[in-house]
Amino acid sequence: MIYQHPLAYLLGIEGAALMRAFNGDFDREFTEARLAEVQGLLESASQLGAARQTRPVSAADGYDTWAGRYDQPGNQLIDIEQPVVRRILDQLPRGTALDAACGTGRHAEYLAELGHPVLGVDASAEMLAVARAKVPGGEFHQGDLHQLPLPGQCADIVVCALALAHVGDLGPVLGEFARVLRPGGHLVISDTTHEWPVVLELPGGDFACLPHYNHRPSDYLAAALPLGLQVRRCEEPGLAERMLDPQEPHPEAPPAHPADIWSLQRWCPAAANAVFRDTPVAIVWHFQLSS
Repeated sequence: MIYQHPLAYLLGIEGAALMRAFNGDFDREFTEARLAEVQGLLESASQLGAARQTRPVSAADGYDTWAGRYDQPGNQLIDIEQPVVRRILDQLPRGTALDAACGTGRHAEYLAELGHPVLGVDASAEMLAVARAKVPGGEFHQGDLHQLPLPGQCADIVVCALALAHVGDLGPVLGEFARVLRPGGHLVISDTTHEWPVVLELPGGDFACLPHYNHRPSDYLAAALPLGLQVRRCEEPGLAERMLDPQEPHPEAPPAHPADIWSLQRWCPAAANAVFRDTPVAIVWHFQLSS
């Protein structure tokens, strides 16, 4: 079980902002404002909602639950990640493309629009149903990233988006990507770099968290380079263009769950802006397999 307390999250944001000020990024006025805000948060803790014990579920079960609303607007991580991935895909030669952990098929659909024959693999049957409807000409399989249900050297491009944070050891999964790639093929990976797990609302109003591992850039390199995957590009997009308005009043109602960080951050917008400005929340890799 994960114990998540909304006040603890906000105090963590304030603490991170104060550390940046302590390092010289901000002035005395900023520091004193943060200390006053911390005092205010402590005094208004009852308005923030109660802590929750959140139970873990498997990624497949979690995404089965999420499938019907995953593509709805408002997922800021997708808004940040997707343009970077698409800029890379736009430059790749046409060939058979595998969307690994394809989910609802948002990248598979784009690859099909670019003219690539599309394969898709995902562990969630519900997600695959959405992907098949979205890309009727694609070939989709239910399966695990550790053992892709595909023959070797069947793809010219492999895309794996926002999925490897659910994988503890990158080595076996990247080994599968290298196995199914043809020599000279391209691997495009996007992933999160933040510290918080994905929490989903389940039918009936309960909540559950998905497995989450925060991989370092060196972890990807340690897994990729021995396989002959050569780095062609790496970007770490952040929230620079999505800063909060410090003058906007905080929400009157507490968030439904302490993991709703986007709502919680509105209780301390200046501190959140200080923490997330110039701080990556995602990483996007472009590798190419040696010929």
